[in-house]
Amino acid sequence: MPIISAREIRRSYGLRTILESASVSIEPGEKVGLVGRNGAGKSTLCRILAGLEEADGGDVVRRRDLRMAYLEQEPAMDGERSAREIVLSGLGGWQEAVDEHGSVSLQLEHCTDDSQLDRLLQAQTEAAATVESRGGWDLDHQAEAVLGNLGIFAVDQQVGTMSGGERRRVALARLLVSGPEFAIIDEPTNHLDIPTIEWLETWFQERFEGALLLVTHDRYLLDRVVTRTIEVDEGRLHIYRGGWEAYLVGKAERSAHAARTESNRQNFLRRELEWLRRQPKARTTKSKSRVDRAESAMSVSKPQQEKYASIEMGALRSGRTILEVDDLVVTIGDRRLVDGLTLRLCKGQRIGIVGPNGCGKTTLLRTLMGERPPCGGSVQRAKNSTIAYLDQNRSGLKPEQTVAEQVGEGRSVVTLGSVEMTVRAYLERFLFDRHEQTKKIGKLSGGERARVGLALALRDASQLIIFDEPTNDLDGATLAALEDALLEYEGAALVVTHDRRFLDRVATSLLVFDEGGGLTLHAGNYADYLIRRREEKPAKTSVIRKTDASPVASVAEKTSVEGPDVGRKMTYAEGIELKGIMAKIEAAEVHVGAMETELEASGFYDRERRDQADFLKRLEVARSLARELVGRWETLEGIREGQSEV
Repeated sequence: MPIISAREIRRSYGLRTILESASVSIEPGEKVGLVGRNGAGKSTLCRILAGLEEADGGDVVRRRDLRMAYLEQEPAMDGERSAREIVLSGLGGWQEAVDEHGSVSLQLEHCTDDSQLDRLLQAQTEAAATVESRGGWDLDHQAEAVLGNLGIFAVDQQVGTMSGGERRRVALARLLVSGPEFAIIDEPTNHLDIPTIEWLETWFQERFEGALLLVTHDRYLLDRVVTRTIEVDEGRLHIYRGGWEAYLVGKAERSAHAARTESNRQNFLRRELEWLRRQPKARTTKSKSRVDRAESAMSVSKPQQEKYASIEMGALRSGRTILEVDDLVVTIGDRRLVDGLTLRLCKGQRIGIVGPNGCGKTTLLRTLMGERPPCGGSVQRAKNSTIAYLDQNRSGLKPEQTVAEQVGEGRSVVTLGSVEMTVRAYLERFLFDRHEQTKKIGKLSGGERARVGLALALRDASQLIIFDEPTNDLDGATLAALEDALLEYEGAALVVTHDRRFLDRVATSLLVFDEGGGLTLHAGNYADYLIRRREEKPAKTSVIRKTDASPVASVAEKTSVEGPDVGRKMTYAEGIELKGIMAKIEAAEVHVGAMETELEASGFYDRERRDQADFLKRLEVARSLARELVGRWETLEGIREGQSEV
């Protein structure tokens, strides 16, 4: 029985239709992902489901007394209350009942009037019952633990003094602790570092018992948490079983089917037109049913061609080495963020920088760009080097300017490589049509501002790209275009991001801040780093941070340490993974074979020693990945065989 269902929802703003005949239902405990292009209508649908916005047509039916929670991208909170108070306020009267119980208990200690005693005892009993029904007496400790896992340790700090990202994490903690029966969360991983996202995934999988609707472009999160993915496209909803990978396969099949249908329609119209033309002019009685079929086919709207961002990064000519860092020391006050970093960044290298929030990633970038002096060591950039920089707050954008004014900055032409184009044509590559180019920056959505920031940063050719959280608020299609552009970029790139799938596609190596303050360079992408991290950790390492009251072993660790649970049923996600894993194994083995052939080539040892060392590290990573995939296949096969024997 669904806890909430929407039928034939319609919503328009002016002449623009956002939702058209949108229908969806969600079952108790179901985990659903909601994806779509920026501006497709995801937030509108969420607000209608949450009862915060009225639809123009259709119905929303919610189960009676359904406990719902909705976390918007910019939640409103009382700035004078502390983080702890905000979280506890989501418990529906729990704090009031605790306060009432304490007040009555104090009165009982000093009560000498027998006529008042029974009334106070009754009030104490009722308050205690309310506390128990709301989750028990230990929720304040749980609230503090959840805040700590989300990186909020000053739990008594007023939220009005916190950054936007910190306030959002407080609001997320309030939702998690309150445990609603149905939660809608818009971009849950924004402003979270990778360790926190992994902790959140575990919470969603193992601790959150209610239904979830996650509006997110975090592709790892979708694959690991959701069992169904809903796409908002041209006002309609398309539903796919599984996470991000299943959605991509399903969408490709739907697009292919639409293309075949349109091709068949065009062929039918061509044949009917030829038939009509061949009829003798004197004949006036043509087959009316056949003419009707042709007219009906003509009235069908042609499927709209999807628009994709076309991102190109112009690269200036330069020497092989773009950036050299020698024994770098970076500090803030008395705190040492980076101690003795030595690094050489060459053309074609793309280094992802990851680590906990507050570890110094942005400060390191500013030091490498020359915006702040190092406290020790040196930073040498290529002569006359040009840097394309995108900061995570998009701070260079001016709310009062239009999109065209902001990106053009007085110029009428943009040069990409050897190609010149107008600013208007350049912005169309970032999916801003002529009307949208006249919008004020202050009126844009988060995704639109992100695209403006990208257009501004990439407008001029460069030798080095430095991106600080470039993936925030970008939809999947734009993310893919950005990834492809980085892969083709002939310069070098440093990218701070929490998007693990982005790192898998783009990074040639990772620079990792650990919780102890160290900084280590790892060859390979994020998946390679995960394999090494898993191998280095002791068995059954817990996912725990400073104030975690209930450590939970991570899913990956359970799989690799404990082996297959032969008695349990294979999950849907594991079934999908098993179907595709042989192709991944074959691809990994082909990659290893190609690298081994390169190693055996006569010219390999003519390379610089550092290049040889980097290659050997990448080869070992490739071999480890192939072994890991084979091991995972054996695990999944064991589960499947055990399931069939039960």
